[in-house]
Amino acid sequence: RESSAATLDADVESVSGYVFDLESEIPVRAWLFQVGVDEFVLVAVVHHIAGDGWSLGPLARDLAVAYAARCEGVAPGWEPLPVQYADYTLWQRELLGDEDDSESVGASQVEFWRGELADIPDELTLPFDRSRPVVASYAGDVVELAFDERVHRGVVSLARERGASVFMVMQAAVAALLSRLGAGEDIPIGSPVAGRLDEALDDLVGFFVNTLVLRTDVSGDPSFAELVERVRETDLRAFGAQDVPFERLVEVLNPVRSMGRHPLFQVALAFQNAPVSDLEMPGLDVLAEPGATGAAKFDLSFNLSESFTGAGEPAGISGGIEFATDVFDRATIERMVGWLTRLLEEVLADPRQPVSRARILEDTELAQVLNGWNDTRQEVPGAALPTLFEEQVARTPDAVAVVFEGVELSYREVNERANRLARLLVGQGAGPERFVAVVLPRSAELVISLLAVLKTGAAYVPIDPDYPADRIAYILGDADPMCVITVEGSGVELPAGTARIVLDGPATQEALDAQAPGDLADAERLATLHADAPAYAIYTSGSTGRPKGVVVEHRGIVNRLLWMQDRFGLAADDRVLQKTPSGFDVSVWEFFWP
Repeated sequence: RESSAATLDADVESVSGYVFDLESEIPVRAWLFQVGVDEFVLVAVVHHIAGDGWSLGPLARDLAVAYAARCEGVAPGWEPLPVQYADYTLWQRELLGDEDDSESVGASQVEFWRGELADIPDELTLPFDRSRPVVASYAGDVVELAFDERVHRGVVSLARERGASVFMVMQAAVAALLSRLGAGEDIPIGSPVAGRLDEALDDLVGFFVNTLVLRTDVSGDPSFAELVERVRETDLRAFGAQDVPFERLVEVLNPVRSMGRHPLFQVALAFQNAPVSDLEMPGLDVLAEPGATGAAKFDLSFNLSESFTGAGEPAGISGGIEFATDVFDRATIERMVGWLTRLLEEVLADPRQPVSRARILEDTELAQVLNGWNDTRQEVPGAALPTLFEEQVARTPDAVAVVFEGVELSYREVNERANRLARLLVGQGAGPERFVAVVLPRSAELVISLLAVLKTGAAYVPIDPDYPADRIAYILGDADPMCVITVEGSGVELPAGTARIVLDGPATQEALDAQAPGDLADAERLATLHADAPAYAIYTSGSTGRPKGVVVEHRGIVNRLLWMQDRFGLAADDRVLQKTPSGFDVSVWEFFWP
């Protein structure tokens, strides 16, 4: 195909993500792009079912032999291999034996994994940017990462000190990072093993790799050195049982399955240490580079490789984090690279410090957490609830305020009825720092009574008539309200001598009719309304066996309601269902937000 320097990247990308139809196609495809007169790009895509990372070396060597032969006009003279992939499959089946035989390798390894992966988390809690879809798209991207030779030397040194490998140190670092990001203390990480346990398999192209689930225990806030030792012990056990195919383990263990995530683990770690062959072709200068497929098999996949100087000294660790774009933004993974880098630098400088103490945030991120996100100060009106309600009445006096069983009351009607009751309460001594109990069923009168109590400056104590008698008696005795607002037939037996206002009683109706309907002035109250005065006392369910009264002032409620309006924005045509019993705090915003 024709290509150019301007379109080459897009052309390569367009074929690198080729999707095979394995029922009708061989699992290998190749495209040749001509970029210039003497410049070509060959893109080879091999389905994972036909080849693994180690296969790329022999595949490249076979390609070089074939090209050299065709240049000479002859067929490739490949050396016959001592074994074929079919021989390997038969050998593996013979090695594992019959799982029904408890003495077989397969049976013993399956039993090992049953214990090793018992109660493994179904899913890691990762710092997703959005919810996981029901069905994964497997779309992915990669963010590159690189640790310099100083970090590489530190990793090698710690690995030698603890009798571990560089892989194990990096696994401990990844597990520590994920735990710090909220993934918990049990971190399962998937990792491939080459599966080529005999030299005769080295030159074969095929899928030999197996996947192990390496479970990392981060509980108890260990030091990083201790965590490396835990990883070492776990990994050595796992490597000793690496022959059972992963897909067979999934069948046997039968974890909770989902089309949206990988079973048993969602994070992978791989070290790319397969030998790389130089592509030497007659008459050509050849540069081999990996291609990106735009896919991700897991939520996160850390793919790393080591480099060394000519003298064999550590020269750096590089690679990338492949991530599922279903759940992560690229910016989040870029930050994750920084977090992992800082964590490694911290724990390598002092491996004895607990992993929880290692700093992972850069200065700007730390400032955002400590200061930016906590800078939530907002100017809140220093007004009590009745003042804000009366302002709404002035704005929309004829709008419907309360609907109950087919009866509609406007803001003006609710306000006037609340004003009349408030004046009656003031006459009986209601005012700031005093309590008025409200023992009413769900009704328009309940809303009006709460507003009336607040208009006096007193705090209301809501009591559900359906409460047990001993709970009602306890609340009344503890709160010691100056009076109780109720109705005939409430079913509540009030203690003898309790002052009460029976709303549907003839005497009360006559007294209410005699009150003025206008808003109360401060001169009419026993004291001036202010935002720091108590607004209500709600009694908790009683974790100690006895309910406890919690008093909240007007300022806190106003702050909450203004935040809700700013965040969720009730409009004139919205309705709020008052569904929560008045004795629970959620009822407060249902009553007063509208």
